[in-house]
Amino acid sequence: MSLLLEIAGLEVAYGPSQVLFGLDLSMQEGAAATLLGRNGMGKTTTLRAVCGLEPVKAGSIHFAGERINGWRPDRIGRAGIALVPEGRQCFPNLTVDEHLVAFFANRRAVAGPWTPARVYALFPRLKERARNLGNQLSGGEQQMLAIGRALVTNPRLLILDEATEGLAPMVREEIWACLAQLRAAGQSILVIDKYVEKLIALADQHTIIERGQVVWQGTSTELDADHGIWHRYLGI
Repeated sequence: MSLLLEIAGLEVAYGPSQVLFGLDLSMQEGAAATLLGRNGMGKTTTLRAVCGLEPVKAGSIHFAGERINGWRPDRIGRAGIALVPEGRQCFPNLTVDEHLVAFFANRRAVAGPWTPARVYALFPRLKERARNLGNQLSGGEQQMLAIGRALVTNPRLLILDEATEGLAPMVREEIWACLAQLRAAGQSILVIDKYVEKLIALADQHTIIERGQVVWQGTSTELDADHGIWHRYLGI
């Protein structure tokens, strides 16, 4: 596997308040990785910096061999990074079908691309709601739509911020099953979530941050074997 994402010495600040302090993270193409930590430690800020939504104060972000910090978010999206944001952020005045059609792109001409039809096969409930507006969907359906909307861009890297936050247990299981299916198909995934047991089953590698700094990195086997890390840094 080749190196897909490399973050080195990343620093991000909101005005005088610095949030990230020299953060390092890397992942291979085809891998699944997580970013873990308590609330307010800089996880979402890291993802937003990768997507060009927050300016980088220092350090570098390389994607597929190119330095992308300083690029506009739309250029980063076209390069192959898709974000499923916290809170879903579906358009209230677009139908499910309009969301998927509007975002569909296959810029890399991949074989068997994600299309609206393929998303409907993954999430049959969305097919039933195809004519419903974004604000007429349940929270779980909105999350499915947000994932489908990202997939139809046919990204090299799928990023999910709080993938199952606020969802009913049955819907959470549907989302985890979807991510496992994507992982098995070789989709590169970077995810934030609080359900460590599920993330251990899904991902290859894990990075824990506290106060904007990396405090632990390791494999699923290592994280599963040391629950002291969970209590120390994740509050579990």
